[in-house]
Amino acid sequence: MSDTTDGQVLTTQDGKPLKAALANALRREKLRSLMLIAPLLIFVLITFVAPIADMLFRSVENGIVADTLPKTVVVLKEWDSGSGETPDEEVYAALYDDLVVAVDNKTHTRLGSRLNYEESGISSLFRKTGRRIKRMDEAGPFKDQFLAADKKWGDVETWQVLQRYSPRLTPGYFLNSFDAHQTAEGIELKPADQRIYMFLFGRTLFLSIVITVSCLLLGYPIAYLLAALPLRTSNLLMILVLLPFWTSLLVRTSAWKVLLQQQGVINDFLVWTGLIGDASRLVMINNQTGTIIAMTHILLPFMILPLYSVMKTISPSYVRAAKSLGANDWTAFWRVYFPQSVPGIGAGAVLVFILSIGYYITPELVGGTSGIFISNRIAYHISSSLNWGLAAALGTLLLVAVLMLFIVYDRIVGIDNVKLG
Repeated sequence: MSDTTDGQVLTTQDGKPLKAALANALRREKLRSLMLIAPLLIFVLITFVAPIADMLFRSVENGIVADTLPKTVVVLKEWDSGSGETPDEEVYAALYDDLVVAVDNKTHTRLGSRLNYEESGISSLFRKTGRRIKRMDEAGPFKDQFLAADKKWGDVETWQVLQRYSPRLTPGYFLNSFDAHQTAEGIELKPADQRIYMFLFGRTLFLSIVITVSCLLLGYPIAYLLAALPLRTSNLLMILVLLPFWTSLLVRTSAWKVLLQQQGVINDFLVWTGLIGDASRLVMINNQTGTIIAMTHILLPFMILPLYSVMKTISPSYVRAAKSLGANDWTAFWRVYFPQSVPGIGAGAVLVFILSIGYYITPELVGGTSGIFISNRIAYHISSSLNWGLAAALGTLLLVAVLMLFIVYDRIVGIDNVKLG
Protein backbone atom coordinates (compact mmCIF):
# COMPACT_ATOMS: atom_id res chain seq x y z
CA MET A 1 0.00 0.00 0.00
CA SER A 2 1.37 3.35 -0.97
CA ASP A 3 2.08 6.23 1.40
CA THR A 4 -0.39 9.10 1.43
CA THR A 5 -0.39 12.78 2.26
CA ASP A 6 -3.22 15.17 3.02
CA GLY A 7 -5.70 15.32 0.15
CA GLN A 8 -4.40 12.18 -1.55
CA VAL A 9 -6.52 9.05 -2.09
CA LEU A 10 -5.35 5.86 -0.44
CA THR A 11 -4.53 3.20 -3.00
CA THR A 12 -3.36 -0.38 -3.07
CA GLN A 13 -0.01 -1.49 -4.46
CA ASP A 14 -1.52 -2.01 -7.91
CA GLY A 15 -2.90 1.52 -7.94
CA LYS A 16 -6.58 0.78 -7.24
CA PRO A 17 -8.47 2.96 -4.71
CA LEU A 18 -8.35 1.37 -1.29
CA LYS A 19 -12.07 1.97 -0.65
CA ALA A 20 -13.07 0.19 -3.85
CA ALA A 21 -10.68 -2.69 -3.11
CA LEU A 22 -12.15 -3.16 0.37
CA ALA A 23 -15.68 -3.08 -1.06
CA ASN A 24 -14.77 -5.75 -3.63
CA ALA A 25 -13.19 -7.92 -0.94
CA LEU A 26 -16.25 -7.57 1.27
CA ARG A 27 -18.51 -8.41 -1.67
CA ARG A 28 -16.49 -11.55 -2.37
CA GLU A 29 -16.76 -12.60 1.28
CA LYS A 30 -20.51 -12.13 1.25
CA LEU A 31 -20.81 -14.09 -1.99
CA ARG A 32 -18.67 -16.89 -0.55
CA SER A 33 -20.84 -16.99 2.58
CA LEU A 34 -23.97 -17.04 0.46
CA MET A 35 -22.64 -19.95 -1.58
CA LEU A 36 -21.95 -21.88 1.63
CA ILE A 37 -25.50 -21.48 2.94
CA ALA A 38 -27.15 -21.75 -0.50
CA PRO A 39 -27.94 -25.51 -0.22
CA LEU A 40 -29.65 -25.03 3.14
CA LEU A 41 -31.47 -21.91 1.90
CA ILE A 42 -32.73 -23.73 -1.20
CA PHE A 43 -33.82 -26.69 0.91
CA VAL A 44 -35.81 -24.41 3.26
CA LEU A 45 -37.41 -22.58 0.35
CA ILE A 46 -38.46 -25.81 -1.38
CA THR A 47 -39.63 -27.78 1.65
CA PHE A 48 -41.01 -25.03 3.89
CA VAL A 49 -41.63 -21.66 2.25
CA ALA A 50 -42.95 -22.96 -1.09
CA PRO A 51 -45.60 -25.31 0.44
CA ILE A 52 -46.86 -22.54 2.73
CA ALA A 53 -47.02 -20.08 -0.17
CA ASP A 54 -48.88 -22.66 -2.26
CA MET A 55 -51.31 -23.28 0.59
CA LEU A 56 -52.00 -19.56 0.97
CA PHE A 57 -52.58 -19.24 -2.79
CA ARG A 58 -54.91 -22.24 -2.98
CA SER A 59 -57.00 -20.86 -0.11
CA VAL A 60 -58.09 -17.90 -2.28
CA GLU A 61 -57.55 -19.16 -5.84
CA ASN A 62 -60.71 -19.50 -7.95
CA GLY A 63 -59.66 -19.29 -11.59
CA ILE A 64 -61.66 -22.31 -12.71
CA VAL A 65 -64.87 -20.33 -13.28
CA ALA A 66 -63.23 -17.63 -15.41
CA ASP A 67 -61.15 -20.21 -17.32
CA THR A 68 -64.09 -22.53 -18.05
CA LEU A 69 -66.75 -19.88 -18.77
CA PRO A 70 -64.78 -16.85 -20.05
CA LYS A 71 -67.55 -15.36 -22.21
CA THR A 72 -70.23 -15.95 -19.59
CA VAL A 73 -68.18 -14.27 -16.89
CA VAL A 74 -67.74 -11.14 -19.02
CA VAL A 75 -71.41 -10.66 -19.93
CA LEU A 76 -72.63 -11.75 -16.49
CA LYS A 77 -70.93 -8.71 -14.92
CA GLU A 78 -73.68 -6.52 -16.39
CA TRP A 79 -76.47 -8.58 -14.81
CA ASP A 80 -78.20 -7.14 -11.77
CA SER A 81 -78.35 -10.05 -9.34
CA GLY A 82 -80.71 -8.18 -7.06
CA SER A 83 -83.41 -7.70 -9.69
CA GLY A 84 -84.93 -11.09 -8.98
CA GLU A 85 -84.93 -11.98 -12.69
CA THR A 86 -82.69 -14.35 -14.62
CA PRO A 87 -80.16 -12.96 -17.14
CA ASP A 88 -81.13 -12.11 -20.71
CA GLU A 89 -80.57 -14.14 -23.86
CA GLU A 90 -77.04 -12.81 -24.34
CA VAL A 91 -75.84 -14.53 -21.18
CA TYR A 92 -77.40 -17.85 -22.16
CA ALA A 93 -75.79 -17.58 -25.61
CA ALA A 94 -72.39 -16.99 -24.00
CA LEU A 95 -72.98 -19.94 -21.68
CA TYR A 96 -73.74 -22.15 -24.68
CA ASP A 97 -70.49 -21.16 -26.41
CA ASP A 98 -68.46 -21.78 -23.26
CA LEU A 99 -70.07 -25.13 -22.46
CA VAL A 100 -69.50 -26.46 -25.97
CA VAL A 101 -65.77 -25.89 -25.50
CA ALA A 102 -65.83 -27.08 -21.88
CA VAL A 103 -67.57 -30.35 -22.79
CA ASP A 104 -65.00 -31.02 -25.50
CA ASN A 105 -62.22 -30.37 -22.96
CA LYS A 106 -64.14 -32.24 -20.22
CA THR A 107 -63.71 -29.34 -17.79
CA HIS A 108 -67.41 -28.68 -17.12
CA THR A 109 -67.58 -31.46 -14.52
CA ARG A 110 -64.65 -29.96 -12.57
CA LEU A 111 -66.38 -26.60 -12.63
CA GLY A 112 -69.57 -28.21 -11.35
CA SER A 113 -67.68 -29.92 -8.55
CA ARG A 114 -66.07 -26.62 -7.54
CA LEU A 115 -69.37 -24.71 -7.44
CA ASN A 116 -71.09 -27.60 -5.70
CA TYR A 117 -69.05 -26.72 -2.61
CA GLU A 118 -70.94 -23.43 -2.53
CA GLU A 119 -74.40 -24.54 -3.70
CA SER A 120 -75.58 -28.13 -3.54
CA GLY A 121 -76.87 -29.53 -6.81
CA ILE A 122 -74.77 -27.50 -9.24
CA SER A 123 -72.48 -30.44 -9.97
CA SER A 124 -75.38 -32.54 -11.30
CA LEU A 125 -76.66 -29.47 -13.17
CA PHE A 126 -73.44 -29.15 -15.19
CA ARG A 127 -73.21 -32.89 -15.82
CA LYS A 128 -76.81 -33.04 -17.05
CA THR A 129 -76.44 -29.95 -19.22
CA GLY A 130 -73.16 -31.25 -20.61
CA ARG A 131 -74.93 -34.34 -21.92
CA ARG A 132 -77.56 -32.16 -23.65
CA ILE A 133 -75.35 -29.39 -25.01
CA LYS A 134 -74.50 -31.17 -28.28
CA ARG A 135 -78.20 -31.62 -29.07
CA MET A 136 -79.04 -27.93 -28.67
CA ASP A 137 -79.75 -25.78 -31.70
CA GLU A 138 -76.73 -23.52 -32.16
CA ALA A 139 -78.97 -20.92 -33.80
CA GLY A 140 -80.91 -20.34 -30.57
CA PRO A 141 -82.88 -19.23 -28.72
CA PHE A 142 -80.72 -20.57 -25.92
CA LYS A 143 -82.64 -19.64 -22.80
CA ASP A 144 -85.54 -21.95 -23.59
CA GLN A 145 -83.16 -24.77 -24.50
CA PHE A 146 -81.28 -24.44 -21.21
CA LEU A 147 -84.53 -24.40 -19.28
CA ALA A 148 -85.60 -27.53 -21.15
CA ALA A 149 -82.31 -29.20 -20.20
CA ASP A 150 -82.75 -28.33 -16.51
CA LYS A 151 -85.13 -25.98 -14.75
CA LYS A 152 -82.38 -24.83 -12.41
CA TRP A 153 -81.12 -22.57 -15.19
CA GLY A 154 -84.23 -20.55 -14.51
CA ASP A 155 -83.36 -20.09 -10.83
CA VAL A 156 -81.86 -16.76 -9.89
CA GLU A 157 -79.78 -18.46 -7.16
CA THR A 158 -77.87 -20.51 -9.76
CA TRP A 159 -76.79 -17.39 -11.64
CA GLN A 160 -76.00 -15.58 -8.42
CA VAL A 161 -73.55 -18.34 -7.51
CA LEU A 162 -71.92 -18.11 -10.95
CA GLN A 163 -71.60 -14.34 -10.69
CA ARG A 164 -70.40 -14.42 -7.09
CA TYR A 165 -67.56 -16.85 -7.82
CA SER A 166 -66.51 -15.44 -11.17
CA PRO A 167 -63.47 -13.52 -9.79
CA ARG A 168 -60.14 -15.33 -9.77
CA LEU A 169 -59.71 -14.65 -6.06
CA THR A 170 -62.44 -15.57 -3.63
CA PRO A 171 -63.04 -15.44 0.13
CA GLY A 172 -65.39 -18.40 -0.15
CA TYR A 173 -63.02 -20.99 1.28
CA PHE A 174 -62.24 -18.87 4.33
CA LEU A 175 -65.93 -18.13 4.85
CA ASN A 176 -66.62 -21.88 4.84
CA SER A 177 -63.81 -22.30 7.38
CA PHE A 178 -65.70 -19.92 9.66
CA ASP A 179 -69.00 -21.79 9.03
CA ALA A 180 -70.28 -18.89 6.96
CA HIS A 181 -71.15 -18.33 3.32
CA GLN A 182 -71.79 -15.47 0.98
CA THR A 183 -75.35 -14.87 -0.19
CA ALA A 184 -77.08 -12.18 -2.23
CA GLU A 185 -77.76 -10.35 1.05
CA GLY A 186 -74.15 -10.57 2.23
CA ILE A 187 -72.15 -12.85 4.53
CA GLU A 188 -74.26 -15.09 6.73
CA LEU A 189 -73.59 -17.95 9.12
CA LYS A 190 -74.62 -21.38 7.96
CA PRO A 191 -77.53 -23.16 9.67
CA ALA A 192 -76.67 -24.45 13.14
CA ASP A 193 -76.67 -28.10 12.01
CA GLN A 194 -74.03 -27.31 9.35
CA ARG A 195 -71.52 -25.49 11.56
CA ILE A 196 -68.67 -27.91 12.15
CA TYR A 197 -65.34 -26.19 11.58
CA MET A 198 -65.38 -23.68 14.43
CA PHE A 199 -66.52 -26.47 16.74
CA LEU A 200 -63.63 -28.66 15.53
CA PHE A 201 -61.17 -25.79 16.00
CA GLY A 202 -62.38 -25.33 19.57
CA ARG A 203 -62.18 -29.05 20.27
CA THR A 204 -58.67 -29.22 18.78
CA LEU A 205 -57.41 -26.39 20.97
CA PHE A 206 -59.08 -27.81 24.08
CA LEU A 207 -57.78 -31.36 23.62
CA SER A 208 -54.31 -30.09 22.72
CA ILE A 209 -54.20 -28.11 25.96
CA VAL A 210 -55.41 -31.14 27.96
CA ILE A 211 -52.79 -33.36 26.31
CA THR A 212 -50.06 -30.79 27.01
CA VAL A 213 -51.06 -30.55 30.68
CA SER A 214 -51.24 -34.35 30.95
CA CYS A 215 -47.75 -34.69 29.48
CA LEU A 216 -46.47 -32.05 31.91
CA LEU A 217 -48.02 -33.74 34.96
CA LEU A 218 -46.56 -37.10 33.96
CA GLY A 219 -43.29 -35.89 32.47
CA TYR A 220 -42.15 -33.50 35.20
CA PRO A 221 -41.63 -36.11 37.97
CA ILE A 222 -40.04 -38.51 35.48
CA ALA A 223 -37.59 -35.85 34.28
CA TYR A 224 -36.89 -34.84 37.90
CA LEU A 225 -36.11 -38.46 38.78
CA LEU A 226 -33.83 -38.89 35.76
CA ALA A 227 -31.95 -35.70 36.63
CA ALA A 228 -31.54 -36.70 40.30
CA LEU A 229 -30.36 -40.29 39.73
CA PRO A 230 -26.73 -41.23 39.05
CA LEU A 231 -25.72 -40.91 35.42
CA ARG A 232 -25.46 -44.63 34.75
CA THR A 233 -28.93 -45.34 36.18
CA SER A 234 -30.53 -42.36 34.45
CA ASN A 235 -29.07 -43.43 31.11
CA LEU A 236 -30.63 -46.87 31.47
CA LEU A 237 -34.00 -45.36 32.32
CA MET A 238 -33.65 -42.89 29.44
CA ILE A 239 -33.67 -45.85 27.08
CA LEU A 240 -37.20 -46.63 28.25
CA VAL A 241 -38.19 -43.02 27.54
CA LEU A 242 -36.73 -43.18 24.04
CA LEU A 243 -38.09 -46.66 23.32
CA PRO A 244 -41.35 -45.36 21.74
CA PHE A 245 -39.27 -43.55 19.09
CA TRP A 246 -38.07 -46.93 17.89
CA THR A 247 -41.60 -48.18 17.34
CA SER A 248 -43.87 -47.18 14.47
CA LEU A 249 -46.51 -44.58 15.32
CA LEU A 250 -49.14 -46.73 13.63
CA VAL A 251 -48.15 -49.75 15.73
CA ARG A 252 -48.33 -47.76 18.98
CA THR A 253 -51.73 -46.33 18.10
CA SER A 254 -53.06 -49.74 17.09
CA ALA A 255 -51.79 -51.14 20.39
CA TRP A 256 -53.88 -48.57 22.25
CA LYS A 257 -56.95 -49.74 20.36
CA VAL A 258 -56.37 -53.20 21.82
CA LEU A 259 -55.68 -51.87 25.31
CA LEU A 260 -58.58 -49.41 25.56
CA GLN A 261 -61.50 -51.32 24.09
CA GLN A 262 -64.20 -52.60 26.42
CA GLN A 263 -62.95 -56.16 26.09
CA GLY A 264 -59.35 -54.99 26.14
CA VAL A 265 -56.46 -55.48 28.53
CA ILE A 266 -57.15 -52.46 30.77
CA ASN A 267 -60.82 -53.25 31.29
CA ASP A 268 -60.03 -56.93 31.87
CA PHE A 269 -57.48 -55.95 34.52
CA LEU A 270 -59.92 -53.60 36.27
CA VAL A 271 -62.58 -56.32 36.30
CA TRP A 272 -60.09 -58.91 37.57
CA THR A 273 -59.03 -56.63 40.45
CA GLY A 274 -62.68 -55.93 41.32
CA LEU A 275 -62.44 -52.17 40.79
CA ILE A 276 -65.31 -52.31 38.30
CA GLY A 277 -67.96 -54.85 37.46
CA ASP A 278 -68.06 -56.81 34.24
CA ALA A 279 -71.25 -54.99 33.26
CA SER A 280 -69.66 -51.59 33.98
CA ARG A 281 -66.67 -51.73 31.70
CA LEU A 282 -65.23 -48.33 30.85
CA VAL A 283 -65.70 -46.85 27.37
CA MET A 284 -62.24 -45.51 26.53
CA ILE A 285 -62.07 -45.95 22.76
CA ASN A 286 -63.61 -43.98 19.89
CA ASN A 287 -64.03 -40.91 22.08
CA GLN A 288 -62.03 -38.02 23.52
CA THR A 289 -60.72 -40.19 26.35
CA GLY A 290 -59.00 -42.50 23.90
CA THR A 291 -57.49 -39.58 22.02
CA ILE A 292 -56.10 -38.00 25.21
CA ILE A 293 -54.63 -41.26 26.56
CA ALA A 294 -53.03 -42.37 23.28
CA MET A 295 -51.62 -38.96 22.36
CA THR A 296 -50.31 -38.34 25.88
CA HIS A 297 -48.34 -41.58 25.65
CA ILE A 298 -47.05 -40.76 22.16
CA LEU A 299 -46.03 -37.16 22.94
CA LEU A 300 -44.73 -37.73 26.49
CA PRO A 301 -41.06 -38.09 25.41
CA PHE A 302 -41.24 -34.64 23.78
CA MET A 303 -42.04 -33.23 27.21
CA ILE A 304 -39.53 -35.29 29.18
CA LEU A 305 -36.47 -34.56 27.05
CA PRO A 306 -36.55 -30.72 27.29
CA LEU A 307 -37.35 -30.93 30.99
CA TYR A 308 -34.51 -33.37 31.63
CA SER A 309 -31.96 -31.32 29.68
CA VAL A 310 -32.81 -28.19 31.70
CA MET A 311 -33.06 -29.97 35.08
CA LYS A 312 -29.65 -31.54 34.50
CA THR A 313 -28.10 -28.08 34.52
CA ILE A 314 -29.67 -27.11 37.89
CA SER A 315 -27.06 -27.50 40.62
CA PRO A 316 -28.25 -29.49 43.70
CA SER A 317 -26.33 -27.02 45.85
CA TYR A 318 -29.13 -24.46 45.41
CA VAL A 319 -31.68 -26.70 47.10
CA ARG A 320 -29.19 -27.71 49.83
CA ALA A 321 -28.48 -24.04 50.50
CA ALA A 322 -32.20 -23.30 50.84
CA LYS A 323 -32.63 -26.16 53.30
CA SER A 324 -29.63 -25.02 55.32
CA LEU A 325 -31.36 -21.65 55.68
CA GLY A 326 -34.46 -23.27 57.19
CA ALA A 327 -36.66 -24.07 54.18
CA ASN A 328 -38.51 -27.38 54.21
CA ASP A 329 -38.47 -29.76 51.24
CA TRP A 330 -41.58 -28.27 49.58
CA THR A 331 -40.45 -24.65 50.01
CA ALA A 332 -36.98 -25.43 48.70
CA PHE A 333 -38.48 -27.14 45.66
CA TRP A 334 -41.16 -24.55 44.91
CA ARG A 335 -39.13 -21.40 45.60
CA VAL A 336 -35.71 -22.51 44.34
CA TYR A 337 -35.84 -25.55 42.05
CA PHE A 338 -39.12 -25.08 40.18
CA PRO A 339 -38.42 -21.53 38.87
CA GLN A 340 -35.17 -22.76 37.32
CA SER A 341 -37.05 -25.54 35.52
CA VAL A 342 -39.60 -23.16 33.92
CA PRO A 343 -37.59 -22.82 30.68
CA GLY A 344 -37.82 -26.60 30.23
CA ILE A 345 -41.56 -26.50 30.95
CA GLY A 346 -41.98 -23.80 28.31
CA ALA A 347 -39.96 -25.68 25.71
CA GLY A 348 -41.78 -28.97 26.36
CA ALA A 349 -45.22 -27.36 26.44
CA VAL A 350 -44.68 -25.52 23.15
CA LEU A 351 -43.28 -28.64 21.50
CA VAL A 352 -46.10 -30.93 22.66
CA PHE A 353 -48.85 -28.43 21.90
CA ILE A 354 -47.61 -27.72 18.37
CA LEU A 355 -47.29 -31.43 17.64
CA SER A 356 -50.68 -32.32 19.08
CA ILE A 357 -52.61 -29.57 17.30
CA GLY A 358 -51.57 -31.00 13.94
CA TYR A 359 -51.98 -34.72 14.71
CA TYR A 360 -54.50 -36.69 12.71
CA ILE A 361 -53.44 -40.36 12.59
CA THR A 362 -54.01 -41.11 16.28
CA PRO A 363 -57.34 -39.23 16.58
CA GLU A 364 -58.52 -40.93 13.40
CA LEU A 365 -57.85 -44.41 14.82
CA VAL A 366 -58.89 -44.02 18.45
CA GLY A 367 -60.96 -40.81 18.56
CA GLY A 368 -64.14 -41.87 16.79
CA THR A 369 -66.52 -39.01 15.98
CA SER A 370 -66.04 -37.13 19.25
CA GLY A 371 -62.25 -37.26 19.43
CA ILE A 372 -61.12 -36.16 15.98
CA PHE A 373 -59.21 -32.92 15.35
CA ILE A 374 -59.51 -30.25 12.68
CA SER A 375 -56.47 -31.87 11.04
CA ASN A 376 -58.59 -34.94 10.33
CA ARG A 377 -61.01 -32.75 8.40
CA ILE A 378 -58.13 -31.19 6.48
CA ALA A 379 -56.86 -34.66 5.55
CA TYR A 380 -60.39 -35.63 4.45
CA HIS A 381 -60.67 -32.66 2.08
CA ILE A 382 -57.24 -33.39 0.62
CA SER A 383 -57.63 -37.12 0.06
CA SER A 384 -61.38 -37.77 -0.22
CA SER A 385 -63.49 -34.75 -1.14
CA LEU A 386 -60.57 -33.18 -3.09
CA ASN A 387 -61.62 -29.74 -1.90
CA TRP A 388 -58.04 -28.51 -1.73
CA GLY A 389 -59.08 -24.86 -1.45
CA LEU A 390 -61.04 -25.46 1.75
CA ALA A 391 -58.26 -27.68 3.10
CA ALA A 392 -55.76 -24.88 2.40
CA ALA A 393 -58.01 -22.32 4.13
CA LEU A 394 -58.37 -24.55 7.19
CA GLY A 395 -54.62 -25.14 7.23
CA THR A 396 -53.99 -21.40 7.02
CA LEU A 397 -56.29 -20.75 9.97
CA LEU A 398 -54.48 -23.46 11.93
CA LEU A 399 -51.16 -21.81 11.09
CA VAL A 400 -52.49 -18.40 12.17
CA ALA A 401 -53.78 -19.90 15.45
CA VAL A 402 -50.34 -21.35 16.19
CA LEU A 403 -48.61 -18.05 15.41
CA MET A 404 -51.05 -16.16 17.66
CA LEU A 405 -50.38 -18.59 20.49
CA PHE A 406 -46.64 -18.07 19.98
CA ILE A 407 -47.16 -14.30 20.29
CA VAL A 408 -49.25 -14.71 23.45
CA TYR A 409 -46.67 -17.09 24.91
CA ASP A 410 -43.88 -14.63 24.10
CA ARG A 411 -45.77 -11.81 25.84
CA ILE A 412 -46.45 -13.88 28.98
CA VAL A 413 -43.36 -16.09 29.34
CA GLY A 414 -40.96 -14.91 26.67
CA ILE A 415 -39.51 -16.99 23.85
CA ASP A 416 -36.02 -16.11 25.08
CA ASN A 417 -36.75 -18.07 28.27
CA VAL A 418 -37.43 -21.28 26.34
CA LYS A 419 -34.45 -23.60 26.56
CA LEU A 420 -33.74 -27.08 25.34
CA GLY A 421 -30.69 -27.49 27.51
